[in-house]
Amino acid sequence: MKLTETDIKILNILSDEGRMSYVDLAKELDLSRVAVRDRINQMKEAGIIEKFSVVINSEKVGKGVSAFFNVDCDPTHLVYVAERLAENPKVASCYQMTGPSTLHTHVLVEDFNELEKFINEELYALDGITRVESHILLRRFKSRTGLKL
Repeated sequence: MKLTETDIKILNILSDEGRMSYVDLAKELDLSRVAVRDRINQMKEAGIIEKFSVVINSEKVGKGVSAFFNVDCDPTHLVYVAERLAENPKVASCYQMTGPSTLHTHVLVEDFNELEKFINEELYALDGITRVESHILLRRFKSRTGLKL
């Protein structure tokens, strides 16, 4: 599906305010509610819009420690490690990165005791990990919650 200028406007508005109604979108874009709904449905069917979601402030819900890990794996264990990490509720995201079979993993936990427990009992317990590098988030300046076109 090739995006039209209207589709791009819809996506940019929804990336800021995902709960905006079809009626309000239509008013802002000078379209009918039905036209907006149809465009959104087409973008959902094409996989451009994967899902609608809510962004939760992790600190406000008791997840005060945000840590990022570069997890190097034996290439034969990469998928196994990635799948185990993806299943873990403490893991916010997990991506395969370029380099020596590296997974970039973001973990959210309550405190440093929970982080230490995660590292020792859950991360290091996985077979196939060859090296782990960690970084603790000190302050967030920008967090991308949606793509701007």
